[in-house]
Amino acid sequence: MSETSAPALKVEFELTESDIAFFKEKLDEACEKHGDEGEILEGVAAMKKQALASNPPAFVKSRIEKLDPLVAMIKDDDWKLDGEDRKRVLDALAYFAEPHDLIPDHIPGIGFVDDAIMIDLVSAGLEPELDAYADFCAHREDIKAGETDLPPLEDARKVMQSRMRRRRSRTRARHSGFGPGGSVTRYF
Repeated sequence: MSETSAPALKVEFELTESDIAFFKEKLDEACEKHGDEGEILEGVAAMKKQALASNPPAFVKSRIEKLDPLVAMIKDDDWKLDGEDRKRVLDALAYFAEPHDLIPDHIPGIGFVDDAIMIDLVSAGLEPELDAYADFCAHREDIKAGETDLPPLEDARKVMQSRMRRRRSRTRARHSGFGPGGSVTRYF
């Protein structure tokens, strides 16, 4: 749907603990189906292409674009995300590689609403990873711009990933859930 100059309509809804558990269950099911990293990344790219080609509502489009940093941190050779950290991001992306999700994507106007909801949940759950990666990318750009008083990229990566893990531990301790308010899982 294209944007117009008419006043926007704001629709809000709250997810209960059982709603969040339902989305968590769907994410777990997707993780079980998609174990291969290449398959997950290809599936995400295909979903994103299909979603953007369908001219989705602006709120869906803005959320679909939030997948870019998650994919980038997996593909970024400088970031060197590995082990459990890499698995967390790939597990989160697995839902978007699944062509048969909650609301069939081919339904005009609403086909990607479930994806938009899941992107918000995944982004909240991976906030420490997203923040650390954004800081790393900014540091890399500063180095490329010629700033000389910065630590080497490798040192910065180690510090930022360590900080990411500490923040994730603190987040788990504060929340009982899938992103803010949901249940702690192997993903979030």
